[in-house]
Amino acid sequence: MAEVNPVRVTVWGEGRHEKRDANVAAHYPDGMHATIAAGIREHAGGSVSVRCATLDDPEQGLPDSVLAATDALVWWGHIAHDEVSDELVDRVQQQVLAGMGLVVLHSGHWSKIFKRLMGTSCALRWRNGDDRELVWTVDPTHPVAAGVPSPIVIPAQEMYGEFFDIPAPDELVFVSSFSGGEVFRSGCAFRRGRGRIFYFSPGDQDYPVYHHPDVRRVIANAAVWTAAPALSVTPIAYAPAGWFEGSS
Repeated sequence: MAEVNPVRVTVWGEGRHEKRDANVAAHYPDGMHATIAAGIREHAGGSVSVRCATLDDPEQGLPDSVLAATDALVWWGHIAHDEVSDELVDRVQQQVLAGMGLVVLHSGHWSKIFKRLMGTSCALRWRNGDDRELVWTVDPTHPVAAGVPSPIVIPAQEMYGEFFDIPAPDELVFVSSFSGGEVFRSGCAFRRGRGRIFYFSPGDQDYPVYHHPDVRRVIANAAVWTAAPALSVTPIAYAPAGWFEGSS
């Protein structure tokens, strides 16, 4: 049997809240990115190889060498979107179009890369009121929903609500409801070029949501699913120059 190489996942995070906010540091002493990475390893096991990167790392954590060795990039950002260079956004976009997977989490909806790929404002309604979130599976056949209960019950979380200004998802996997009656498209799949993108909203920094086993499973599933094109891309066979000229 041929050996299958592990999916190469890079978890990118700002790494800022953990340094500034004692509450966040208490939930995520090693950084939110480290907790997210641990969840992917926990649920995907030996099928993945996971590294972490942060905004304050050299070349903002994602030099060409790292992007070239990444099958799926998991992105969490909140207070430093504007610090991400446009040049890095260009390079990440090109990698996605070429087949790299992208998993965008929570407030990453306002990241430069997500807005670039969506082509919309990606604005939404929100309320940070220690709310309860129920994450309902609306497509149980989707690979990202594998092994996930419906609903996922998150006892304390920031509310995200509609209208969410994104293009219609290619696949809608999860919808959330909140105690105030709000609803939200919380698990959305998109395709751009050869790349797969998955947006998953649960995970505000003020709550220990990334320790939730079902949230961790969704993120692990999403990393593996979005990586699939990068693992199976074959070169396009372009027609030779001059093919249209014909012969007399």
